[in-house]
Amino acid sequence: MVVTTQAVEIPTELAGRTAAFETSDVRPQVSGVIRARLFEEGALVRQGQTLYQIDPSVYQATAAQAAANLASAQAVHAAAAAKAARYRPLAQMQAISKQDYTDAAAISRQTAAAIAQNRAIVEAARINLRFTRVPAPISGRIGRSLVTTGGLVTASQANALTTIQRLDPMFVDIQQSSSALLDLRQRVGGGQGKIPGAAQVALLLEDGSRYAYTGTLQFAEPMVDQNTGTVTLRARFPNPQGLLLPGMYVRARIVQSAVPNGILVPQTAVARDAQGNGTVF
Repeated sequence: MVVTTQAVEIPTELAGRTAAFETSDVRPQVSGVIRARLFEEGALVRQGQTLYQIDPSVYQATAAQAAANLASAQAVHAAAAAKAARYRPLAQMQAISKQDYTDAAAISRQTAAAIAQNRAIVEAARINLRFTRVPAPISGRIGRSLVTTGGLVTASQANALTTIQRLDPMFVDIQQSSSALLDLRQRVGGGQGKIPGAAQVALLLEDGSRYAYTGTLQFAEPMVDQNTGTVTLRARFPNPQGLLLPGMYVRARIVQSAVPNGILVPQTAVARDAQGNGTVF
């Protein structure tokens, strides 16, 4: 048997949980009664797709009133501006007092400001009217509806109307003990190995089968959970068939380090003594 040195990867198997790539709780931004639910529960929805229709009648009336107030302000300003324009040459000829012209000019500026205020009110009314159509914030698979047609919803309510999750790709949050991570970093720092440039992650599902796609380690949190003494590592996996669902228990096999000059021998060529020390023969 010829023994040679080669780079030897050191894998680690850790427990983890799957998590959605994106999650959005859908909430209303205005208050009102739900008139229609415009999606099928469990279906794929697109970003911007209308999910619920809130009764718009009150907001339509408010927008119409705001538009009428704007038109009235514009009419008042037109009259005030015309009066100020007529007073200006008269004040220059001293046919009227300068105070009369100053008052007319001030009223003209006030009515111009009133137009700006009413335009802002019109825009706010239009925004609220648009909010009566509740859109999907993200694309993904939508869950069950937690409100029915005829239900009353309020702006910024705590309870979500429904939840949308993007399931391709998927995250896997992996827990590693801080002691194991510290040991790894000490070994790497001591020259006993090196960290691969882009760590690949293999996944074992709950039934023991291996997931068909390989993931990539994204990052490790820079802090230790005080309750569990673990550090969370996050990996990203493609999920085109939708096999992975949020909350699944999995086991991740990660190559976190590699020994550049390792020696591999067949398992049958290693004998161990009573103390567990290995001997190659």
